[in-house]
Amino acid sequence: MAKERGRTAHYFDAEPSAPSKPTTVHVEIPDLAFDLTADSSVFSHTRIDPGTRFLLERAPVPQHGDILDLGCGYGAIAVACALRAPSCTVHAVDINARARELARHNASRLKLGNLVVHDDPSTVPNTLTALYSNPPIRIGKEALHDLLLFWLPRLAPGGHAYLVVSKHLGADSLASFLSSRQYSVTRLASHASYRILEVASPQKETA
Repeated sequence: MAKERGRTAHYFDAEPSAPSKPTTVHVEIPDLAFDLTADSSVFSHTRIDPGTRFLLERAPVPQHGDILDLGCGYGAIAVACALRAPSCTVHAVDINARARELARHNASRLKLGNLVVHDDPSTVPNTLTALYSNPPIRIGKEALHDLLLFWLPRLAPGGHAYLVVSKHLGADSLASFLSSRQYSVTRLASHASYRILEVASPQKETA
């Protein structure tokens, strides 16, 4: 990662100060192909990350309701979901202000009126049909757990989250953690070191 004023610049910095160096990332998956504008200090800004590609290739997309791309970066997951599910509203959030602006730019350029990038997470609907994420593992385990436990409770009954995590970066321990919080966790697919975890909310007891 780039150095900024004596420190390491991270894609999860809220206000990146590294000089802008725009790039174009071509995304091609079996049913879609599109170009996205990316930039320095944003996750995987020179190519689509292999984990993200795997998630897009294998995770299903609902055709109704509100969908969240958690940690959207420049918008690869959000754009793919918006194209695949035109009747859904796709919401995108990221702590990185540069990433949000890129995602907003890409949505506008591709004329995706059903993709909304949020600067304020509180404006995201409280009930989500699906959540997708290549989560920011490198923020640390505790911060990652707090992030997921903030968003996962918004899943609607019958809704699912799809998280792609490398085995080497703790996919199995994350699955165990979520299971310990009463979430139903299934390994939807595996490829090389990547795991796609399908997460469902705990079943609520009825009186």
